[in-house]
Amino acid sequence: MRHAVAVRVGPFGFRIGSDWRAPVAALERLYAGYPQGDKAGVPDFTVRLAAARPWRRWLRPAVTIAGDWWLPGTAPLPLAQGLLAAEMGMNLQVALGCRRFLLLHASVVERDGRALVMTGESGSGKSTLAALLSTGNRKRRWRLLADEFALVEPATGLIHPFPRPISLKNQSVALFADGVPPDRLGPLLVGTPKGDVRHLVPDADAIARMDEAASPALLLFPRFGAARAVRPVGTGEVFVRLTQASTNYHALGEPGFDALLRIARGLPARAIDYADGAEALALVDMLVDELWR
Repeated sequence: MRHAVAVRVGPFGFRIGSDWRAPVAALERLYAGYPQGDKAGVPDFTVRLAAARPWRRWLRPAVTIAGDWWLPGTAPLPLAQGLLAAEMGMNLQVALGCRRFLLLHASVVERDGRALVMTGESGSGKSTLAALLSTGNRKRRWRLLADEFALVEPATGLIHPFPRPISLKNQSVALFADGVPPDRLGPLLVGTPKGDVRHLVPDADAIARMDEAASPALLLFPRFGAARAVRPVGTGEVFVRLTQASTNYHALGEPGFDALLRIARGLPARAIDYADGAEALALVDMLVDELWR
Protein backbone atom coordinates (compact mmCIF):
# COMPACT_ATOMS: atom_id res chain seq x y z
CA MET A 1 0.00 0.00 0.00
CA ARG A 2 1.23 3.49 -0.84
CA HIS A 3 -0.01 5.00 2.46
CA ALA A 4 -0.48 3.39 5.87
CA VAL A 5 -1.21 4.04 9.52
CA ALA A 6 -0.88 1.76 12.55
CA VAL A 7 -3.17 2.20 15.55
CA ARG A 8 -3.99 0.23 18.69
CA VAL A 9 -7.50 0.03 20.16
CA GLY A 10 -7.81 -2.02 23.33
CA PRO A 11 -6.14 -5.41 22.86
CA PHE A 12 -5.86 -5.14 19.07
CA GLY A 13 -3.34 -3.48 16.81
CA PHE A 14 -4.37 -2.55 13.28
CA ARG A 15 -2.38 -1.63 10.21
CA ILE A 16 -4.50 0.14 7.61
CA GLY A 17 -3.00 0.61 4.17
CA SER A 18 -4.49 2.61 1.32
CA ASP A 19 -3.91 3.48 -2.30
CA TRP A 20 -4.91 7.03 -1.39
CA ARG A 21 -3.64 9.42 1.27
CA ALA A 22 -7.06 10.84 2.23
CA PRO A 23 -8.46 7.82 4.18
CA VAL A 24 -5.21 7.43 6.10
CA ALA A 25 -5.13 11.14 6.97
CA ALA A 26 -8.76 10.92 8.18
CA LEU A 27 -7.89 7.93 10.37
CA GLU A 28 -4.87 9.70 11.83
CA ARG A 29 -7.09 12.62 12.85
CA LEU A 30 -9.91 10.44 14.20
CA TYR A 31 -7.51 8.28 16.23
CA ALA A 32 -5.18 11.11 17.27
CA GLY A 33 -5.54 10.21 20.96
CA TYR A 34 -4.79 6.50 20.46
CA PRO A 35 -1.36 4.83 20.27
CA GLN A 36 -0.17 5.14 16.68
CA GLY A 37 2.94 4.18 14.74
CA ASP A 38 5.54 2.32 16.78
CA LYS A 39 3.44 2.82 19.94
CA ALA A 40 0.69 0.69 18.39
CA GLY A 41 2.87 -2.40 18.60
CA VAL A 42 2.79 -5.37 16.25
CA PRO A 43 -0.47 -5.35 14.29
CA ASP A 44 -2.94 -8.15 14.88
CA PHE A 45 -4.97 -7.29 11.78
CA THR A 46 -4.32 -5.66 8.43
CA VAL A 47 -6.85 -3.67 6.40
CA ARG A 48 -6.29 -2.76 2.77
CA LEU A 49 -8.18 -0.01 0.96
CA ALA A 50 -7.47 -0.50 -2.72
CA ALA A 51 -8.76 0.39 -6.14
CA ALA A 52 -10.53 -2.50 -7.86
CA ARG A 53 -8.82 -1.47 -11.10
CA PRO A 54 -5.67 0.67 -11.46
CA TRP A 55 -7.52 3.40 -13.29
CA ARG A 56 -10.09 3.65 -10.46
CA ARG A 57 -7.42 5.34 -8.37
CA TRP A 58 -7.99 8.50 -10.41
CA LEU A 59 -11.18 8.18 -12.48
CA ARG A 60 -14.28 7.90 -10.28
CA PRO A 61 -12.10 6.50 -7.46
CA ALA A 62 -13.76 3.66 -5.59
CA VAL A 63 -12.46 1.94 -2.44
CA THR A 64 -12.62 -1.82 -2.07
CA ILE A 65 -12.14 -3.32 1.40
CA ALA A 66 -9.73 -6.23 1.88
CA GLY A 67 -7.25 -7.44 4.46
CA ASP A 68 -6.31 -10.57 6.37
CA TRP A 69 -10.02 -11.42 6.21
CA TRP A 70 -12.53 -10.27 3.64
CA LEU A 71 -15.92 -11.03 2.15
CA PRO A 72 -16.02 -11.68 -1.60
CA GLY A 73 -18.33 -9.45 -3.57
CA THR A 74 -18.34 -6.54 -1.13
CA ALA A 75 -19.40 -3.40 -2.98
CA PRO A 76 -16.78 -0.62 -3.14
CA LEU A 77 -17.39 2.80 -1.60
CA PRO A 78 -16.59 6.19 -3.14
CA LEU A 79 -13.31 7.72 -2.04
CA ALA A 80 -15.20 10.44 -0.13
CA GLN A 81 -16.35 7.64 2.18
CA GLY A 82 -12.87 6.17 2.60
CA LEU A 83 -12.96 6.69 6.38
CA LEU A 84 -16.13 4.61 6.59
CA ALA A 85 -14.47 1.94 4.43
CA ALA A 86 -11.53 1.83 6.86
CA GLU A 87 -13.84 1.51 9.87
CA MET A 88 -15.82 -1.25 8.15
CA GLY A 89 -12.57 -3.01 7.32
CA MET A 90 -11.45 -2.90 10.96
CA ASN A 91 -14.80 -4.32 12.05
CA LEU A 92 -14.53 -7.07 9.47
CA GLN A 93 -11.08 -8.18 10.64
CA VAL A 94 -12.26 -8.52 14.23
CA ALA A 95 -15.58 -10.15 13.33
CA LEU A 96 -13.98 -12.84 11.18
CA GLY A 97 -10.55 -13.21 12.74
CA CYS A 98 -10.89 -12.88 16.51
CA ARG A 99 -10.72 -16.11 18.51
CA ARG A 100 -9.40 -14.79 21.82
CA PHE A 101 -12.72 -13.27 22.89
CA LEU A 102 -16.38 -14.08 22.50
CA LEU A 103 -17.70 -11.26 20.33
CA LEU A 104 -21.10 -9.71 20.90
CA HIS A 105 -22.49 -7.03 18.61
CA ALA A 106 -23.14 -4.57 21.43
CA SER A 107 -22.41 -1.21 22.98
CA VAL A 108 -20.91 -1.29 26.48
CA VAL A 109 -20.40 1.35 29.15
CA GLU A 110 -18.89 1.00 32.62
CA ARG A 111 -19.24 2.60 36.04
CA ASP A 112 -17.66 1.53 39.33
CA GLY A 113 -16.13 -1.52 37.67
CA ARG A 114 -19.50 -2.85 36.44
CA ALA A 115 -20.47 -2.96 32.80
CA LEU A 116 -23.83 -2.25 31.19
CA VAL A 117 -24.16 -4.27 27.97
CA MET A 118 -26.64 -3.08 25.33
CA THR A 119 -27.36 -5.26 22.34
CA GLY A 120 -30.01 -5.44 19.64
CA GLU A 121 -30.62 -5.13 15.95
CA SER A 122 -29.08 -2.32 13.90
CA GLY A 123 -31.11 0.82 14.43
CA SER A 124 -32.27 -0.15 17.92
CA GLY A 125 -30.44 2.84 19.40
CA LYS A 126 -27.67 1.13 21.37
CA SER A 127 -24.86 3.29 19.93
CA THR A 128 -26.76 6.53 20.54
CA LEU A 129 -27.58 5.44 24.09
CA ALA A 130 -23.92 4.60 24.75
CA ALA A 131 -22.94 8.04 23.45
CA LEU A 132 -25.52 9.75 25.66
CA LEU A 133 -24.36 7.84 28.72
CA SER A 134 -20.69 8.64 28.13
CA THR A 135 -21.06 12.37 27.30
CA GLY A 136 -22.88 15.41 28.59
CA ASN A 137 -23.10 16.90 32.06
CA ARG A 138 -24.53 13.87 33.84
CA LYS A 139 -23.58 13.59 37.51
CA ARG A 140 -22.56 9.96 37.07
CA ARG A 141 -20.97 9.72 33.65
CA TRP A 142 -20.19 6.29 32.26
CA ARG A 143 -16.93 5.17 30.66
CA LEU A 144 -17.29 3.88 27.13
CA LEU A 145 -15.95 0.34 26.81
CA ALA A 146 -17.14 -0.45 23.29
CA ASP A 147 -19.57 0.50 20.57
CA GLU A 148 -19.34 -2.18 17.90
CA PHE A 149 -18.14 -5.27 19.78
CA ALA A 150 -18.21 -6.42 23.38
CA LEU A 151 -15.06 -8.49 23.95
CA VAL A 152 -15.94 -11.18 26.49
CA GLU A 153 -13.04 -13.22 27.86
CA PRO A 154 -14.40 -16.80 27.94
CA ALA A 155 -12.35 -17.95 30.95
CA THR A 156 -13.27 -15.07 33.28
CA GLY A 157 -16.38 -13.46 31.80
CA LEU A 158 -14.71 -10.04 31.96
CA ILE A 159 -15.38 -7.52 29.20
CA HIS A 160 -12.22 -5.99 27.76
CA PRO A 161 -12.41 -2.45 26.38
CA PHE A 162 -12.53 -1.85 22.65
CA PRO A 163 -13.35 1.89 22.64
CA ARG A 164 -13.57 2.64 18.95
CA PRO A 165 -15.20 5.92 17.90
CA ILE A 166 -18.99 5.64 18.14
CA SER A 167 -20.72 5.57 14.76
CA LEU A 168 -23.60 8.05 14.96
CA LYS A 169 -26.17 7.75 12.21
CA ASN A 170 -28.84 10.01 10.74
CA GLN A 171 -30.94 11.74 13.46
CA SER A 172 -28.37 10.88 16.13
CA VAL A 173 -25.73 13.07 14.49
CA ALA A 174 -27.53 16.29 15.42
CA LEU A 175 -27.80 15.30 19.10
CA PHE A 176 -24.05 15.79 19.60
CA ALA A 177 -23.28 18.60 17.15
CA ASP A 178 -23.23 21.34 19.81
CA GLY A 179 -22.53 19.65 23.14
CA VAL A 180 -19.30 17.85 22.21
CA PRO A 181 -15.88 19.47 21.56
CA PRO A 182 -15.21 19.68 17.80
CA ASP A 183 -12.02 17.62 18.09
CA ARG A 184 -14.11 14.64 19.24
CA LEU A 185 -16.21 14.60 16.08
CA GLY A 186 -15.13 13.13 12.77
CA PRO A 187 -16.23 14.46 9.38
CA LEU A 188 -19.87 14.18 8.37
CA LEU A 189 -20.20 11.43 5.75
CA VAL A 190 -23.37 12.00 3.72
CA GLY A 191 -25.24 9.45 1.65
CA THR A 192 -23.42 6.33 2.80
CA PRO A 193 -25.05 2.88 2.68
CA LYS A 194 -25.90 3.50 6.35
CA GLY A 195 -27.23 7.02 5.74
CA ASP A 196 -25.46 10.05 7.18
CA VAL A 197 -22.63 8.99 9.50
CA ARG A 198 -20.39 10.89 11.90
CA HIS A 199 -17.97 9.37 14.39
CA LEU A 200 -17.79 10.44 18.02
CA VAL A 201 -14.39 9.87 19.62
CA PRO A 202 -14.46 8.56 23.23
CA ASP A 203 -13.14 10.92 25.89
CA ALA A 204 -9.52 10.79 27.03
CA ASP A 205 -10.33 8.73 30.12
CA ALA A 206 -11.88 5.92 28.06
CA ILE A 207 -8.81 5.77 25.83
CA ALA A 208 -6.33 5.98 28.73
CA ARG A 209 -8.10 3.09 30.50
CA MET A 210 -8.57 0.83 27.49
CA ASP A 211 -6.57 -1.93 29.14
CA GLU A 212 -8.89 -1.94 32.19
CA ALA A 213 -11.55 -4.67 31.98
CA ALA A 214 -14.92 -4.68 33.76
CA SER A 215 -17.42 -7.24 35.00
CA PRO A 216 -20.76 -7.38 33.15
CA ALA A 217 -23.58 -6.53 35.53
CA LEU A 218 -26.68 -5.68 33.47
CA LEU A 219 -27.90 -6.63 30.01
CA LEU A 220 -30.26 -4.34 28.11
CA PHE A 221 -32.12 -4.85 24.85
CA PRO A 222 -33.03 -1.28 23.86
CA ARG A 223 -35.57 -0.28 21.22
CA PHE A 224 -35.85 3.33 20.11
CA GLY A 225 -39.06 4.88 18.79
CA ALA A 226 -41.66 2.98 20.80
CA ALA A 227 -43.82 3.84 23.80
CA ARG A 228 -42.03 3.59 27.13
CA ALA A 229 -41.94 0.02 28.41
CA VAL A 230 -39.74 -2.28 30.47
CA ARG A 231 -39.94 -6.05 30.68
CA PRO A 232 -37.70 -8.78 32.10
CA VAL A 233 -36.12 -11.14 29.58
CA GLY A 234 -35.89 -14.82 30.48
CA THR A 235 -32.75 -16.92 30.35
CA GLY A 236 -33.78 -18.84 27.23
CA GLU A 237 -34.60 -15.71 25.26
CA VAL A 238 -31.39 -14.03 26.39
CA PHE A 239 -29.32 -17.00 25.26
CA VAL A 240 -30.96 -17.09 21.83
CA ARG A 241 -30.58 -13.33 21.35
CA LEU A 242 -26.91 -13.48 22.31
CA THR A 243 -26.18 -16.30 19.87
CA GLN A 244 -27.70 -14.09 17.18
CA ALA A 245 -25.57 -11.15 18.31
CA SER A 246 -22.28 -13.09 18.23
CA THR A 247 -20.12 -13.38 15.13
CA ASN A 248 -17.80 -16.09 16.49
CA TYR A 249 -19.90 -18.10 18.97
CA HIS A 250 -19.82 -21.26 16.84
CA ALA A 251 -16.11 -20.91 16.05
CA LEU A 252 -15.21 -20.90 19.76
CA GLY A 253 -17.03 -24.15 20.44
CA GLU A 254 -17.56 -25.16 24.06
CA PRO A 255 -15.82 -22.09 25.60
CA GLY A 256 -18.15 -19.85 23.59
CA PHE A 257 -21.21 -21.82 24.73
CA ASP A 258 -20.11 -21.66 28.37
CA ALA A 259 -19.42 -17.92 28.18
CA LEU A 260 -22.84 -17.19 26.66
CA LEU A 261 -24.59 -19.40 29.18
CA ARG A 262 -22.80 -17.64 32.04
CA ILE A 263 -24.09 -14.28 30.82
CA ALA A 264 -27.62 -15.57 30.21
CA ARG A 265 -27.87 -17.14 33.66
CA GLY A 266 -25.88 -14.63 35.66
CA LEU A 267 -26.98 -11.19 34.49
CA PRO A 268 -30.28 -9.43 35.05
CA ALA A 269 -31.74 -8.68 31.62
CA ARG A 270 -34.35 -6.14 30.59
CA ALA A 271 -35.88 -5.06 27.29
CA ILE A 272 -36.59 -1.32 27.23
CA ASP A 273 -38.61 0.74 24.77
CA TYR A 274 -38.34 4.52 24.67
CA ALA A 275 -39.36 7.46 22.53
CA ASP A 276 -36.30 9.69 22.96
CA GLY A 277 -32.90 9.98 24.60
CA ALA A 278 -34.13 11.62 27.80
CA GLU A 279 -36.55 8.77 28.39
CA ALA A 280 -33.82 6.21 27.72
CA LEU A 281 -31.48 7.83 30.25
CA ALA A 282 -34.25 7.89 32.85
CA LEU A 283 -34.92 4.18 32.28
CA VAL A 284 -31.24 3.32 32.65
CA ASP A 285 -31.00 5.30 35.90
CA MET A 286 -34.12 3.56 37.22
CA LEU A 287 -32.85 0.06 36.39
CA VAL A 288 -29.38 0.70 37.78
CA ASP A 289 -30.85 2.01 41.05
CA GLU A 290 -33.16 -0.99 41.23
CA LEU A 291 -30.77 -3.79 40.20
CA TRP A 292 -27.36 -2.57 41.41
CA ARG A 293 -28.17 -2.01 45.07
